[in-house]
Amino acid sequence: MATGSINVSVENIFPLIKKFLYSDHEIFLRELISNATDATLKLKHLTNIGEAKVEYGDPRIEVKIDSENKKLHIIDQGLGMTADEVEKYINQVAFSGAEEFLDKYKDGAKDTGIIGHFGLGFYSAFMVADKVEIITKSFKDEPAAHWTCDGSPTFTLETAEKADRGTEIILHIAEDSTEFLEESRISELLVKYNKFMPIPIKFGTKEETLPKAEDAPEDAEPEKVTVDNIINNPSPAWTKQPSELKEEDYKGFYRELYPMQFEEPLFNIHLNVDYPFNLTGILYFPRLGQDMNLQKDRIQLYQNQVFVTDNVEGIVPEFLTMLRGVIDSPDIPLNVSRSYLQADGAVKKISSYITRKVADKLNSLFKNDREDFEKKWNDIKIVIEYGMLSEDKFFDKADKFALYPTVDGSYFTFEELQEKIKDSQTDKDDKLVILYASNEDEQHTYIQAAKDKGYEVLLLDSPIVSHLIQKLETSKEKITFARVDADHVDNLIKKDEETISKLSDEEKETLKTDLEKVVPATSYTVQLEALDSSSAPFMITQPEFMRRMKEMQQTGGGGMNMFGNMPEMYNLVVNTNHDLISKIMTEKEDTNKEAIIKQALDLAKLSQNLLKGEELTAFVKRSYDLI
Repeated sequence: MATGSINVSVENIFPLIKKFLYSDHEIFLRELISNATDATLKLKHLTNIGEAKVEYGDPRIEVKIDSENKKLHIIDQGLGMTADEVEKYINQVAFSGAEEFLDKYKDGAKDTGIIGHFGLGFYSAFMVADKVEIITKSFKDEPAAHWTCDGSPTFTLETAEKADRGTEIILHIAEDSTEFLEESRISELLVKYNKFMPIPIKFGTKEETLPKAEDAPEDAEPEKVTVDNIINNPSPAWTKQPSELKEEDYKGFYRELYPMQFEEPLFNIHLNVDYPFNLTGILYFPRLGQDMNLQKDRIQLYQNQVFVTDNVEGIVPEFLTMLRGVIDSPDIPLNVSRSYLQADGAVKKISSYITRKVADKLNSLFKNDREDFEKKWNDIKIVIEYGMLSEDKFFDKADKFALYPTVDGSYFTFEELQEKIKDSQTDKDDKLVILYASNEDEQHTYIQAAKDKGYEVLLLDSPIVSHLIQKLETSKEKITFARVDADHVDNLIKKDEETISKLSDEEKETLKTDLEKVVPATSYTVQLEALDSSSAPFMITQPEFMRRMKEMQQTGGGGMNMFGNMPEMYNLVVNTNHDLISKIMTEKEDTNKEAIIKQALDLAKLSQNLLKGEELTAFVKRSYDLI
């Protein structure tokens, strides 16, 4: 058996870095500022434990553009490097100084916020620069060092004249990357990736107006001064304890995250856990309405205050991607594929924790102020209903606070609803029949008819209602849902006494023959029913099962495509006890009888929003003729 070492050709590594290290070349700025932040935080830790005998002071990171000479400078006041450390950390690709530092100081350094892991971040500079310089001076009493590399495997390292501690990276921007010499582009990237970095970042200067002195004359010109332009907030709200923050602090941070969002969030959830993983963050519930797609990808993912992505799929449960806010965890790698994230054990735990935390917060809001919770229900229900569909653990928790509103504006939990209708809305198998409307205006006639009979009608109008009730029917015992304009409610709900038909069997056959001459058999099935005289003479319903399957297919029911190609079929329910039916039966003229049936049929269609085009025009003309 032979053993050996695989040789990696150094000559080929820089072209690979330039082309493939990161998919977005703009990442180089995030990486270099992360390195500068690490260097500063390391120094802070060493001064705190007494290993660095220097004054930490008030360090900052500075980014400068020298467009004339095509240079970009990143300058820090961190611990710097000696010539030997440059050899060790810069010339050995993928040797991570941050990882070595954390390993050396272990528990004492675990909360320092140090970012780096892989040791490749510095080399991202070569994605946009054809030459890179490092001028660095260690906090130790050693000469400064000057390292230069033009993207080939060779470099120079010599002593330098630098009086102050820290490191300056100088990028000689390549011809194909001159966009990174534009002030607007660099400002955009600093705000995108470094807006909440823990060390102040200076980018140029700005002019500020000083407040007038109390004794200044009224016509005195306000004094203006030039100050450093600090582009970041080093202490964002999520890095603080909930006890340190007031409601206005949370709202202020929301405005900082989303300056173009003018509506206030409904409420927030502060995440703060350090075992079995580290996670902090703040999630906000915005007013969502009924749109499930427009609102996604508004949660920002950070690692130690470094922006990673706003595509949190695989980390945050899908139903919560409609929320907004920030999640920060050092346990989530900066640069990994989504498939890796979905398989990673720590990420799965984080996802479960967020689900549980959101459910607990919602339950707390429901218990502490139910009236306020009910007012907010229409703005948050889409998240809760989607969560109940997609996460069984969330479904179990949400069962305690999920609300079911009625058309009259009352709100019930499922348990309360069962208690409310148990004596009045059961079928022949003693199942509870839960009537609901999905559109209060379009189904008003049917809602009113059900209410007149004393039935409770829910208003379930979210776009996923068909999927939700399917889930509820399989999760609960002895319940069934029926839309109020679907199968006729009098056929669904068990009554103490059956209504007797005024028509004999022979008269029913005659009536059915008369109806089928007018009613198109390809679209309607005629059903003669003995209902009380207050019910409408003609009603159009659709079988609940068929209607629900078609709705589920339209909203992504999966495997339901066969229903999308089927013709629309309806039931025409004819109340044999209504006076109009008696009029039809006694009408001698076939022309008049046909006109009455057409008019009644069109009125039934109108109540279901099925009367359109030529049929609607003919109905209007016929109605005027009758008048």
